[in-house]
Amino acid sequence: MGTPKYICVEGVIGVGKTSLVSMCGEVMNARLMYEKPEENPFLEDFYRDPRRYAFQVQLFFLLSRYRQQQEFFQQDLFYEMMVSDYLFAKDRIFATLNLDDRELVLYDRVASLLEQDIPTPDLVIYLQSSPERLMTNIRRRGRHYEQSISEEYIRSLNEAYNRFFFHYHGTPLLVVNCTQIDFVNNPRHFEDLVKEILRPHSGIEYYSPTF
Repeated sequence: MGTPKYICVEGVIGVGKTSLVSMCGEVMNARLMYEKPEENPFLEDFYRDPRRYAFQVQLFFLLSRYRQQQEFFQQDLFYEMMVSDYLFAKDRIFATLNLDDRELVLYDRVASLLEQDIPTPDLVIYLQSSPERLMTNIRRRGRHYEQSISEEYIRSLNEAYNRFFFHYHGTPLLVVNCTQIDFVNNPRHFEDLVKEILRPHSGIEYYSPTF
């Protein structure tokens, strides 16, 4: 298997997905796709009252991501690579965490129909970090709709992501330990990570450097 052409970057809120995608776009001449959480009209309400707004926020994300994927891959492509800051299948992590049993059954019916039309990435990158560092990053970036997120929610989300990717076999997977590196502010860390991303991959692989 050669250099990946379609890459998805994943990880818990605050881990640096969007930053990595943006930086990769500059050095890889890649076309970029970003999820747009701020466009979800239920998101701020969900963070205040998760039980009441879970299904609305989940369904909006599912349908808007599906529409974005369809539009993105129908356009003419002039780039050698494509990099996204989300994996479509990861939406079920949040669904399992936030929906009750009846809601989850309905969600699964809709999601299973939509997933049939979603292109499969050549590589998924899972940025893994600690809840403490994630909370620090969330507070630092200061998005108003994220300020009510609790550390308890981030811990449960972190555990859910770890479970999901522990059992993930849909594509080659690169698990990156972000607790010991700073690819945003340290050029050496970023350059080494890019080299790791661009080499051929198979199965599940781990990247945990000690600089």
